[in-house]
Amino acid sequence: MKILKKFMHTKRSPCIVDIEASGFGPDSYPIEVGVVKGNGDRYCTLIKPDDNWTHWSREAETVHGIPRSTVMERGRCIRDVCEQLNAFLSEQDVYSDAWAHDERWLARLFRMANMLPSFQLKAIEFIMEEQQFAIWDTVKKEMTDTLNIERHRASSDALLIQQTYVRTLSDVTPS
Repeated sequence: MKILKKFMHTKRSPCIVDIEASGFGPDSYPIEVGVVKGNGDRYCTLIKPDDNWTHWSREAETVHGIPRSTVMERGRCIRDVCEQLNAFLSEQDVYSDAWAHDERWLARLFRMANMLPSFQLKAIEFIMEEQQFAIWDTVKKEMTDTLNIERHRASSDALLIQQTYVRTLSDVTPS
């Protein structure tokens, strides 16, 4: 939690979700979800795959570093994850920097639980100013170093995306 104390969370800090998955194709499914709210509250969990979810990509595992055995042993059941996400994110707008993937994985997760999300997932691009796009990659690299993020995991990535957004916004908005 030391990292959270270094950064200001304001109304300008959007609620961000990031998802790690079993792969990148149509048979992939979510294996970890991480969320950081505008006030800095965080939620992260591994997700135990349904028995019918068998696709596993070694390439994806190389990126996120989560072995299938870990999600099978330590992952929470799908229904519990959906209930926890709904309670944590109730009626909020939640943003993703990879909406096309994250929306598909969240839909698959909630469909498997036979539930609907209580929140709305949106692409972060909808709240970004044009000038933010121009500096996004540079600022994200700087924030990766500032936050000292050493692993590609859902909660770390959600915080990185949120703080990159806040930093790019402050860089293009006069104080």
